[in-house]
Amino acid sequence: QVQLVESGGGLVQAGGSLRLSCTVSGSTVTINAMNWYRQVPGKSRELVAGITNGGKTNYADSVKGRFTISRDNAKNTAYLQMNSLKPEDTAVYYCHAIMGSVWNYWGQGTQVTVSS
Repeated sequence: QVQLVESGGGLVQAGGSLRLSCTVSGSTVTINAMNWYRQVPGKSRELVAGITNGGKTNYADSVKGRFTISRDNAKNTAYLQMNSLKPEDTAVYYCHAIMGSVWNYWGQGTQVTVSS
């Protein structure tokens, strides 16, 4: 059974940093892309950053220059380094993985709260 386990969320003051981790277990096929999404109540989930198994990255305009996504393929783990955090970054952050080019999996979400 495939599982995505996230960690690293929490409460931080504006201007601070957090690092999220997402580890995939139980996968027997290639993990193609790993992404981070976020969602606030009443709004749809939005893509924050993504990385392919070849290392190609993409970012939402709102986080460019502040967030960095990376992955360790040997550990089936993706990271999201978040710097210069703003109150508007407050959300539940979800890890998402595409495996075998067709299957989509989601983590349970981790809360990030940025106080002003």
